[in-house]
Amino acid sequence: MINGTSTSFKTLVSTLEQLPSIGRKSAMRLAYNLVIENRAVALNLSESIQDALSHVVLCRDCGGICEDEICSICSDTKRQNHEICIVAHPKDVITIEETKLFHGRYFIIESANSFRLNDLRRIINDYSIREIIFAYPPSATSDTLIIYIEDKLKDFNLFFTKIAQGIPFGVNLENVDQVSLFSAFRGRKQI
Repeated sequence: MINGTSTSFKTLVSTLEQLPSIGRKSAMRLAYNLVIENRAVALNLSESIQDALSHVVLCRDCGGICEDEICSICSDTKRQNHEICIVAHPKDVITIEETKLFHGRYFIIESANSFRLNDLRRIINDYSIREIIFAYPPSATSDTLIIYIEDKLKDFNLFFTKIAQGIPFGVNLENVDQVSLFSAFRGRKQI
């Protein structure tokens, strides 16, 4: 424990340590900065977190982040609805959207256990989907999941592709630079 500090400060440090990629020293620096040096930022952060917790939900169709039942991407009639990009996490949608390269729909499938097969089948039918693009980081687990999904959708006449292997093995999309992600999308191949 941190000697010579308040219980509230210790609790804040312990809470910050629970965040991904935040170790003890980073948690201490952040806590000190928020509580002592930037109280206005701390209050703004607190309000932003409260607001997000109250309003942010997952889209009923794709599983992406939104504030309504259906996200702005799924409700956008100008999207190229014949393509679905399947990603592992809602944050991957944000990463790909920042490239401004993909203009189709999305669907989040984190694992075979979280696969909402009936929802995906409905979307494929409703929007006359012709291509499924897998945008998973390269790994044996991803390849296994892709094969599983393809098998579950084999009764559709779909074109399956995955983004090119310009993304390093085992790296999450959020850690890939925009140029590499752009190249991976442009170089996608049929599976």
